[in-house]
Amino acid sequence: MRLTALDAHAQSLGLKLGQGLAEARAICPVLEVIEEDAAADRRFLEALADWCDRYTPLVAVEGANGLFLDITGCAHLFGGEEAMLNEILTRLEQIGMEVKGAISGAPGLSAAIARFDTSRIIAEDEQEAALAPLPIAALRIDENTVQALAKVGLKQIGDLLEAPRAPLARRFGPQLLLRLDQALGLDEEAISPRRTVAHLSAERRLADPIQAEEDILELAGQVAQSLKPGLEARGAGGRLFELVLFRVDGKVFRLKAGASRPLRDATRIAWLFAERLKSVHDELDAGFGFEILRLNVLHHEPFDHAQGDFEGDDQKHMSLADFVDQVSARFGPDCLTTYQLRESHLPERACAAVPALGHIFKPVPIPEAAPLMETALAGKERPLRLFRHPEPLEAYAVDVPDGPPIRFRWRRLTHRVCRAEGPERLAAEWWLDGEDAPTRDYFRLECETGQRFWVYRQGLYDQVANPRWYMHGIFA
Repeated sequence: MRLTALDAHAQSLGLKLGQGLAEARAICPVLEVIEEDAAADRRFLEALADWCDRYTPLVAVEGANGLFLDITGCAHLFGGEEAMLNEILTRLEQIGMEVKGAISGAPGLSAAIARFDTSRIIAEDEQEAALAPLPIAALRIDENTVQALAKVGLKQIGDLLEAPRAPLARRFGPQLLLRLDQALGLDEEAISPRRTVAHLSAERRLADPIQAEEDILELAGQVAQSLKPGLEARGAGGRLFELVLFRVDGKVFRLKAGASRPLRDATRIAWLFAERLKSVHDELDAGFGFEILRLNVLHHEPFDHAQGDFEGDDQKHMSLADFVDQVSARFGPDCLTTYQLRESHLPERACAAVPALGHIFKPVPIPEAAPLMETALAGKERPLRLFRHPEPLEAYAVDVPDGPPIRFRWRRLTHRVCRAEGPERLAAEWWLDGEDAPTRDYFRLECETGQRFWVYRQGLYDQVANPRWYMHGIFA
């Protein structure tokens, strides 16, 4: 067993990374050792990234123990860059962490200073001077390259700044010069945030933390009201909202709620989260309270200003929208479904179930083949209930090869046919099922008991020796 991470006190005792545990205990008999858990470390780093969302929505994980924060346009909200850096480091130290941080115009330079120097802010004209005395490993290159550079006497970044670039690229590859240029700010390095940046966002910072759900919902309504001008300026309404609650001890809770139609009304937005809170009541531990409440608009769509009826309140549609929103917020977006048309002439593929929350009030796109299909299906009745998967049955037919069955057995019951219509022939979709897929002959059958069924024979007699029969639907 070897040491994989050390705090400052352990380093001051002369311990080193990669050192054997037995040797380390010989140097420091009272050494406290914790077994490494990479998965737990990653979860902890992700939790820290959530905590940093209070400063900027652009937070990215860097390596195994670092975070990148793009604070462009955010520093003035905390009294400037210096005050912001001091607040972040102080609060993390109060939690019990040993942290360092740096602010500069280049992410690579900030990472190098934070890991191999003291916490500070580097001005644009000081970047090269700050970078020069740092070790080569600060450039975030692999260990083999660091050792190869050390063998030729290049141990500090300043040594690279004075060396000719062409020989370095030929011997050590382009990655070395890329990292150097990124640290100097000559090559832009993009920060990929962990979470999608919200289209609109509003928050409230509280002097006195809140705990009760009633207070959370009241404050959510107030914050939602501040989102309305931004939505109006875009001519849009929110379809997917996210309520972010920052607990005093650093824990972050995220609750998402969607709407069946674009919303601007603060009361209805807060009402969505009232239903959402009911479903996560036991999981939402307020602890000592929430100090920041943020409301994000993750997705928005054009807002329809059309008047629904003569009264102007469109009560009929609003009641359906309220029902869809309430049930979806309580039980999840997939609990209610509706159907959407597809370009297919096979009955089981002609429509697909989709979440009602996102499609119930959307205009239904008409497939390009719809006019042709409408002409082809003119006068051909379809069953009220269509089975998702056709069920096999035993049929007896006299008039072969194209006649209907005179009786059939389905679900352990035998039915005698007194009337029949068909066949209606549907060829297989060879581009999906293959050229050898069998053709179907559909029949509408009425039995002696008055029941009406929609059955089909799969395969023609000149194609297969014994075609199989299936029940596909039931008429009203």
